[in-house]
Amino acid sequence: MLIKGLCDYYDILKERGDVVPEGYSLVPIKYKISLTEEGNIDEIVSCQEEVEIGGKKPKLIPKDMLMPKRTEKTGIDANVIEHRPLYIFGLNFTDGEFTPDDRTNKARNSHEDFVEKNLNFIEGLDFPVINAYRKFIQKWAPEQETGNQYLLDLGKNYSNSGYVFFLSGEPEKLLHEEPQIKARWNGEIAKRNEAEEGAYMAQCAISGETAPIARIHGKIKGISGGLSTGGVLIGFNNASENSYGNEQSFNSNVSEKVMIKYTEALNYLLKGGKHKISLDDVTVVFWAMSKNEGYEDNIMSMLMGNQNEDGGVDAEEMIRDILKRSTALAITEKELNKKFDDLDPDTDFYIVGLKPNSSRISIKFILRKRYGDILLNIARFQVDAQVTKPLKLLPLYRIRKELVSPNSSSEKINPALLSKLFEAIMYDIRFPVSLLEIIVRRVKTDKYVNEARAGLIKAYLNRNEKEEMKLALDYENKDQAYLCGRLFATLERLQKNALGDINATIKDKYFSSAAAKPATVFPTLLTLAQAHLKKLSSEGNKVFYNKLIGQIIDNLEDEFPSILPLADQGKFIIGYYQQNQEFFRKKEDREEQ
Repeated sequence: MLIKGLCDYYDILKERGDVVPEGYSLVPIKYKISLTEEGNIDEIVSCQEEVEIGGKKPKLIPKDMLMPKRTEKTGIDANVIEHRPLYIFGLNFTDGEFTPDDRTNKARNSHEDFVEKNLNFIEGLDFPVINAYRKFIQKWAPEQETGNQYLLDLGKNYSNSGYVFFLSGEPEKLLHEEPQIKARWNGEIAKRNEAEEGAYMAQCAISGETAPIARIHGKIKGISGGLSTGGVLIGFNNASENSYGNEQSFNSNVSEKVMIKYTEALNYLLKGGKHKISLDDVTVVFWAMSKNEGYEDNIMSMLMGNQNEDGGVDAEEMIRDILKRSTALAITEKELNKKFDDLDPDTDFYIVGLKPNSSRISIKFILRKRYGDILLNIARFQVDAQVTKPLKLLPLYRIRKELVSPNSSSEKINPALLSKLFEAIMYDIRFPVSLLEIIVRRVKTDKYVNEARAGLIKAYLNRNEKEEMKLALDYENKDQAYLCGRLFATLERLQKNALGDINATIKDKYFSSAAAKPATVFPTLLTLAQAHLKKLSSEGNKVFYNKLIGQIIDNLEDEFPSILPLADQGKFIIGYYQQNQEFFRKKEDREEQ
């Protein structure tokens, strides 16, 4: 399903003109090398662009250039019209110095391969910039250029940069864009395709056509935590994986044509931030089977809390519209069409979770569903996750943050939990039980609950336990655990009003115990409350707290619950949070409620 979906999306990208032509690849270039007619370096100039990301200080970003397809083979293998400095210059940069030799002679061997391949490629071509390039290759001697000032000026930027060439005085006429170079390279591509036709023919498992089968699949780049050189989605390295004598990726029966399509489409999706988000080690990629990119804008808005300036839906406005009805199910397909203009709710939408490992890329989940269904399911989740007013969307990065300790910068979430959570949101199905376990444990351990944690608990209880936890404080809720949470929040507020800021509050000492075993804690807390009431300076405050505590206790049964199961601990936390928030609401808002 995934490979076929990517191939179909490639056809859409090709129609839009967004994919790289066959035999070419986009290469990030930082510097342009100016050559004199004699083949000497005249200067090295930066072609990076300043880009402001997320309102932070502008950052220099390499310029992507379309060049002859770069090699993805392991070991030493030079490109035609090379862009990598080790091949071009044959020099290592270590501790502020350039050296032509190392223990393995990799720099020397790389440069020699570059010289041989590129001289053979441009043989017989005659044009000023090509002639200058030829002379540069013939004249450059790495061992004599260790003190080259142009390279020394680059310093540590030397090694991690891409380079292109031009003739002095003509900086816009780049070597790799010269028509003679492009014509010869296109001829090379045609020859390779002809040569491969007889290599290994079989029926492609994706297209159904009899075609040359790909032996090695292209690298996928841009996955969080993956190698900078990329990884393969399909690959066979061990003899035990061979089937019917087929070695390497001949096992997969994916044709060369299909391989190029799916790798190009996936690399396009992973480039930039329009079609992907990262959650710990899992990179989530999504796309709609449409030329209109408004689908992705809207999904990004709903998942990440963005209000996209390029036409994406105002996610908070959509949630407000749904909240005006009693349930998220009340929004109809007709209303959806009106809200999102020309977006078709029947369009297929894909969401894929990818995680790198030592040998290849693993797929954590694949979701395919109607766009309209996915958008509504995300909206239902956002509605369920609201615990107080005003409305605050719960983006995925916030969920990730609340599942780990606030004191840890390296703790990671189990990818299996992320996969199940994603599935639950997208398909409107039950959440994994481990979600509630982790959130409740975090609240009890950290002694801290916010709208995000309370919202996740509320969403879980409403969906998995079929509860009807409401938005804001529910005075009609007689659930014992919910009332215990409200009572604890009231006693904590009373203590603060009576004693002011103190080193250890009842929350610091008793919260975890009260959430799990109310009967062992609340008698002590009520005794303390009597002492706190006496210290209140205002008679009005005494009446207020006496009345509120009495109302809550009256709704409790004869005694406090001895033990609260996990789901009830969740209700305790929501009751505690909503009662706390009620203390900060304006009087007119409370009267309206």
